[in-house]
Amino acid sequence: MILPVIMAGGTGSRLWPLSRDLMPKQFLKLDGEQTMLQATVKRLADVDALSPLVICNEEHRFIAAEQLRQIKQLDHNIILEPVGRNTAPAIALAALTAVKKGTDPLLLVLAADHVITDKNAFSSAVQKAAGFAANDKLVTFGIVPTAAETGYGYIKRGDAVDTAYSVAEFVEKPSMAIAEQYLKSGEYYWNSGMFMFKACVYLAELKQHRPDIYAACEQAMAEVDPDLDFIRANKEAFLACPDDSIDYAVMEKTASAIVVPLDAGWSDVGAWSSLWEISEKDGSGNVHQGDVLTVNSSNNYIYAETSLVATVGLDNVVVVQTKDAVLVAAKDKVQDVKAIVQQLKAAGRTEHKVHREVYRPWGKYDSIDYGERYQVKRITVKPGEKLSIQMHHHRAEHWIVVSGTANVTVDGKDTLLSENQSVYIPLGAVHALENPGKIPLELIEVQSGSYLGEDDIVRFSDRYGRA
Repeated sequence: MILPVIMAGGTGSRLWPLSRDLMPKQFLKLDGEQTMLQATVKRLADVDALSPLVICNEEHRFIAAEQLRQIKQLDHNIILEPVGRNTAPAIALAALTAVKKGTDPLLLVLAADHVITDKNAFSSAVQKAAGFAANDKLVTFGIVPTAAETGYGYIKRGDAVDTAYSVAEFVEKPSMAIAEQYLKSGEYYWNSGMFMFKACVYLAELKQHRPDIYAACEQAMAEVDPDLDFIRANKEAFLACPDDSIDYAVMEKTASAIVVPLDAGWSDVGAWSSLWEISEKDGSGNVHQGDVLTVNSSNNYIYAETSLVATVGLDNVVVVQTKDAVLVAAKDKVQDVKAIVQQLKAAGRTEHKVHREVYRPWGKYDSIDYGERYQVKRITVKPGEKLSIQMHHHRAEHWIVVSGTANVTVDGKDTLLSENQSVYIPLGAVHALENPGKIPLELIEVQSGSYLGEDDIVRFSDRYGRA
């Protein structure tokens, strides 16, 4: 019995401005019509496996739930990390969740933000790994390298064990000269960060090598707080958990590590250059996403989210346009995009954290204009959903319905609004908004006041547990 465990934490800052803290790359459609999380789940279609457990950050819970719901994989199966503590504790939470149900499944640990183009090769490697994991081995998947790569850690294989190898050692990211030696030797694989082992075997190894992590995770899962589709670890207990990766905490210490080679068109899409490499290109080597026109341009990655992007005479360049930011970078320098993110943080700006369009459990809003003492948003509320009962200390609001039907409550009085109708919400009024209809509700919200931040919300009641 295989239980997929999909780790959906992280921010993917090197894919800014598309990937941001509150909408990181694993929840984006970077390679096809599905998000990376959805594609990871769908990749398991040919594997005889249970419904996956997804581990994500508290602030991403509603995005993860909605994306799983869209592909009919949402079933109280999202583990929420109160804080990030790296992969060893995260996997321990999943293992403890599994054994609490009285079973000891084979955990197939995957990252939500990887691309794998050869699903058959992936499924074959998983089945091979399952045989070793069933015999109490801890399996890591080693990516067959296609180039001398300095951005990955490596796994050196040891003696052959049937169709796999023992692990001789894990090595850190090498220099180019050493990476070339690794490639030439044929004895090294890229460290994929994917694993398979029995839940109890992993917990036993963790307890042996890092009893402090084991104890903190065990305490965090002792009394789980049931909440909608989420499994909440105890925050206070988990805060006390040390931060460590599974490589350092377990895999480098165990005597039972096995590496199964994986040659399946793998990419961790760690930078814009990686996305260019795996994408279909035109005759000039360009990758275009969105409304793009080019003249005498070659080997570029150009992404246009909302407007026309045109290039003339560019070569080996990345151009990414979003609603509120534009990135232009040399393709061989895209690893340095993280420096832009650090500048944004240092300046106290918000473009590293949120997009102009922000998703909520009830729908989304797009901040289409703002100025001194006013802000304009386009709000979309899904059918049957309702915003919290709330009030604001510093702003008044005016709602104009564009399409659909709105049930508006202001200081206890309900009003039903349809297209082209509007309502005024005075400062300090207790109010709520609900879509009672069968189609999405679209409305324009005009805010006015001395302070328009998202933290000026006092919630009295909320069906999503945010009050």
